[in-house]
Amino acid sequence: MALGSPFGTFRPPNISPDPVDGIGRWTPVDLANALVGGVSPEREHYYPAFPYTSFTGMTAGDIRDLYAYLMTLPKVSGRAPPHHPSILFRIRRFVGFWKLLFFREGQSEARLSGEPIHDRGAYLVESISHCAECHSSRNVFGAIKPDTRFAGGVDPQGTGFVPNITQQDLGKSSEQDISTMLKTGDTPDHGRVGSSMADVVTNTAMLPDSDRDAIARYIKALPALPTPEP
Repeated sequence: MALGSPFGTFRPPNISPDPVDGIGRWTPVDLANALVGGVSPEREHYYPAFPYTSFTGMTAGDIRDLYAYLMTLPKVSGRAPPHHPSILFRIRRFVGFWKLLFFREGQSEARLSGEPIHDRGAYLVESISHCAECHSSRNVFGAIKPDTRFAGGVDPQGTGFVPNITQQDLGKSSEQDISTMLKTGDTPDHGRVGSSMADVVTNTAMLPDSDRDAIARYIKALPALPTPEP
């Protein structure tokens, strides 16, 4: 897979447990460092096309579980072609400078209320599903603009415009509408989700109802924000 962006073309790596081409030699700590700190076992900075900016809020228990699951998958040989970043990011130290400006290790953007279903949704939306990574606009350095978080933005690959999912656009949708959409792909206006969201629904459809309901609870609690200009 090739992920196009204004900052170059990035290719997701082999994360099967193959010991040569994949992550078979990684330890749980290596995976935690990648997800929470955005660094490789060789201590190189990962490009933020890998959304560690959201995964950094994951719990240690979930990272251990994820590692255990990944190690059960079939080993697949072969490596993806190299990244082709823009000139600015060809030197990895520049990524480190970007992280100093826009990345806060271990800090989640989740808005917690103390209500268990809402706060479970906060964790799923902000850290695990990293919804804001697509449903937001970005500045010239590729970082999310805080005042557009969840308000929509240009698709990261430049193929369209991702919709606003704050109450500005979803105010008429109920929690049940959102939960159903995450299970079936059917929208409240009798349409179907499309583009990359169809792939997201393929995954959210496998969640337990309680997690889809929690995501819906959190999304419905997002304050209304105006949709930025495409």
